[in-house]
Amino acid sequence: MASPLKFAVFGAGFWTPFQLAGWRETGGAECVAIYNRTRGKAEAVARDFGIPAVFDDPERLLEEVRPDFVDNITEVGGHKPLSLLCARHRTPCICQKPLADNLADARQIVSAFQRAKTPFFVHENWRWQAPLQRLRSLLGSGRIGTLLRARLTMVSGFDVFGNQPALRDLDRFILTDLGTHLLDAARVLFGEARTLYCRTARTLAPRVKGENVATILLTMGGEATHVTIELGYARTPLEPSTREVFPQTLAFIEGTTGSIELAADYVIRVTTRSGTRTTRHAPPRYAWADPRYEVAHASIVPCCTDLLRGLRGQGGGETTGEDNLKTLSLVFAAYDSARTGRAVTF
Repeated sequence: MASPLKFAVFGAGFWTPFQLAGWRETGGAECVAIYNRTRGKAEAVARDFGIPAVFDDPERLLEEVRPDFVDNITEVGGHKPLSLLCARHRTPCICQKPLADNLADARQIVSAFQRAKTPFFVHENWRWQAPLQRLRSLLGSGRIGTLLRARLTMVSGFDVFGNQPALRDLDRFILTDLGTHLLDAARVLFGEARTLYCRTARTLAPRVKGENVATILLTMGGEATHVTIELGYARTPLEPSTREVFPQTLAFIEGTTGSIELAADYVIRVTTRSGTRTTRHAPPRYAWADPRYEVAHASIVPCCTDLLRGLRGQGGGETTGEDNLKTLSLVFAAYDSARTGRAVTF
């Protein structure tokens, strides 16, 4: 067995302990240093995870520790400067999503690593959720024929702002935070987009600065499948409590010979002429995962496992910077469409 890769973490926020726990599950990576601009927060995480070195200067960390890679888990404002710092040091880097708050910055980051001939990945774990991986397999099998229509839904009244208060102050909220995930999943499931149309809204209930409701209509893939994506974080009485399934993504997909439904509690129903087959694809359970985020936290492990293969040059690493630019192109095209009221063609 290969020796574990030595890595450093940038950032000590809400997601950092869960990603560190996910890396431990892979058995192939060991965190040897952590940076945070508020040193006390980094020291607290270091104590919990036995990380030997703590820094409040990221460049000093790279120079003294020389990690095999960096996992950049800072808020979006730290993604560009800290990722570019890694590129200058030719240190492989994994950056949290969304990669940037505009497409030009995202392209600059990816280009910097291309010029440095240094691996760069984005931590995009949504596609690795157990039920979505099963959908991917079913669609790849051709079980329901040529795809006609699909709907992906993630609408919730869950208080995401309690754990991540900075989300309230984003000028651009749900499309960059949640839309990035679902548009990436749509690309994996249905292929690249041909057209996109988007409408957004900001409800008053959660007191957010940016949009917190969005509907996206796309045509995708070689067969021009019509895909609708529904997004919403809105603490309103419109949704009955029985429909609250945060953070699960629900789906309904129609094909020429059948349909697939991803329902609450990770239930998948495949209906063809021979009848309906129902199976359940719950995520693995980990003691360190927050049960309220079960499927999202569990997906960190297969995501990190794939990234580790990519870092080792073993054929993994699906979520490269180049791949993520395709997802971000859709995210920012959605903002353009919502602003102009016109569809975008790719």
